[in-house]
Amino acid sequence: MKWDGHTHTKFCYHGSDAAEELYVDRAIELGFERYTISEHPPLPSGYVVDERLMKELAMPEHELPLYMNYAKQIQEQYRGKIEITVGLELDYLPGQLSYTEQIVDNWQQELEDVVYSVHYLPGLGGTRSIDFTTEDFKTHLLAYYGSMEKVVDEYYNHVEGAIEFASKLPMRKRIGHINLIEKFSLQLPPIDEAQVRKRLEAILPKLAKGGVGIDVNTAGLRVATCGKPYVPEWFIQECHRKGIECVYGSDSHKPEHVGLGWDWFAQQTVRQAK
Repeated sequence: MKWDGHTHTKFCYHGSDAAEELYVDRAIELGFERYTISEHPPLPSGYVVDERLMKELAMPEHELPLYMNYAKQIQEQYRGKIEITVGLELDYLPGQLSYTEQIVDNWQQELEDVVYSVHYLPGLGGTRSIDFTTEDFKTHLLAYYGSMEKVVDEYYNHVEGAIEFASKLPMRKRIGHINLIEKFSLQLPPIDEAQVRKRLEAILPKLAKGGVGIDVNTAGLRVATCGKPYVPEWFIQECHRKGIECVYGSDSHKPEHVGLGWDWFAQQTVRQAK
């Protein structure tokens, strides 16, 4: 199935205010059969230490019902043209897991897909975003941990925690952009690929056991400081071998992002078939 499993909407405050129809019409034009709407839900008040950034990261709490209704309306509007699934890109929030549990409990009937992502790590002064800017990463994370090796290890510790939490979710779930830690890799001290491979290899059995899939996120291809998908090719092949679901995700924040990187993803599928 040609499926875009990670997309955003006008409810994303660091994306576009474009109407959802522009995204979905683009998906139909490109031949997609399924399209998951997976917006960022609210965050606990003050969770990220940078108050200015907090306003851009996620919708305020009062907008979550509006978003869910919006997604359901789009689902009905396009019924018979393309399968729309209603989802969220939930965040792994150590220390605030009950906040996420409450969202899931409140919207379990409507939620069909969850992309579960690690966007935040403990850093200088409190919780910091790992994918804001290169300078912010250097100042508030790299300086805090002292080396890329330590930042990377802490990131994958969080990914493992996310897998454990996601395994208990009752709906379809997958880990978002599992190598997001590499977003600014071309402007940071080198990341040891052997370290990354070791941590990812250890994650594979956890995904398989927990029934948690992978968001094969191609957004890194359009990020100048990364230039590659957020999932290595070898990891996709290992996921296929172990029966771990791999779902293409454009992570579109604008209508023109829909479908970007699909050809690369399709090549991985062909390679596995051979």
